[in-house]
Amino acid sequence: MKMASLAQQFSGLRCPPLSSSPLSKPSSAKPKRASLSFPIVSAVGVNDPQVKERQRMSQLFDEAYERCVTAPMEGVPFTVEDFHAALDKYDFDNEIGTKIKGTVFSIEANGALVDITAKSSAYLPIQEACIHRIKHVHEAGIFPGFQEEFVIVGENDADDSLILSLRSMQYDLAWERCRQLQAEDVVVKGKVVSANKGGVVVLLEGLRGFVPFSQISTKSIAEELIEKEIPLKFVEVNEDNSRLVLSNRKAMADSQAQLGIGSVVTGTVQSLKPYGAFIDIGGINGLLHVSQISHDRVSDIGTVLQPGDTLKVMILSHDRERGRVSLSTKKLEPTPGDMIRNPELVFEKADEMAQIFRQRIAQAEAMARADMLRFQPESGLSLSSEGILGPLSSDLPADGLDLSDVPPAEDS
Repeated sequence: MKMASLAQQFSGLRCPPLSSSPLSKPSSAKPKRASLSFPIVSAVGVNDPQVKERQRMSQLFDEAYERCVTAPMEGVPFTVEDFHAALDKYDFDNEIGTKIKGTVFSIEANGALVDITAKSSAYLPIQEACIHRIKHVHEAGIFPGFQEEFVIVGENDADDSLILSLRSMQYDLAWERCRQLQAEDVVVKGKVVSANKGGVVVLLEGLRGFVPFSQISTKSIAEELIEKEIPLKFVEVNEDNSRLVLSNRKAMADSQAQLGIGSVVTGTVQSLKPYGAFIDIGGINGLLHVSQISHDRVSDIGTVLQPGDTLKVMILSHDRERGRVSLSTKKLEPTPGDMIRNPELVFEKADEMAQIFRQRIAQAEAMARADMLRFQPESGLSLSSEGILGPLSSDLPADGLDLSDVPPAEDS
């Protein structure tokens, strides 16, 4: 009786199949199995925990399905805003003039292919690879793997690829550099590349500038200046009108103004003559007379100097009106004859020997002024027997100018 009663209590309990979940797909392969007509008493009692678990999973599936329908983005960390931000990050403006970063992945005879993380690659033509004229992109340091910022200058209608340029950016930087150099009023060097009836064309910072004949200090004809570098200063820098005008005369005037007597400069031997050597010292030709090469007699200049040699020389005199500069290495010799036997020692000690020479000049000038003051008491200064140049009145410092530290003059 008890077993029969228990069977009646559980006879209506059935385990719903998984196919009843709203998330499951209906299966057409197998027909729905009919429920048993007789109760299974012992199986229901043993598998009761499995039934509860199936019911819990079914409820979870129902809830998940409901969320997918009503709130599909709930609990998802990647929001719609994040998606739009990602699109903006990898999207770019392909208008002409826009700058974009890219990586060269292939080079060829006429240019290079550039990866710009777009739907198609971009192309860098050889004429846009550098501000200078080149025959291959590798002359501009462009190889596979080269990364740089490019500017978009056009579009290829055939395949919708973009045309890039480095030259355009370098062109802008060159004009900016010229404006800075003009503001600093510095002397620069430009290479003469051609000439016309009005002057010469020079290459400077990758740009072509013009130097009128009226602004060239040398008397050389234009053809002699081609392929030579000459010192220049800026007269006009106008990017809008593409006008770059320079002056060699102004640069030479500034260079000559800095040539002080006794100063040491580095020069290059340009040519040899029986009477001396012409030395280029920063665009100015100076004469190193044969008598100023060494304390020892030099019978053949070619045994000491050769065209193209670089050496240190001292300025002996400078005639600005005539544009003549006299030079000396004789005054730089630590001991007589060093310029012939050991010129490297002369160049090593050049600044030291020049300092001694300038001290001698200063001493001679001071003693000359002192001699003049002995006969001019109205000046208010007197020279004592100890060599102290001091005041006559009590309003001036009592010590005056001490000349005792000046080294004694020696025969040059």
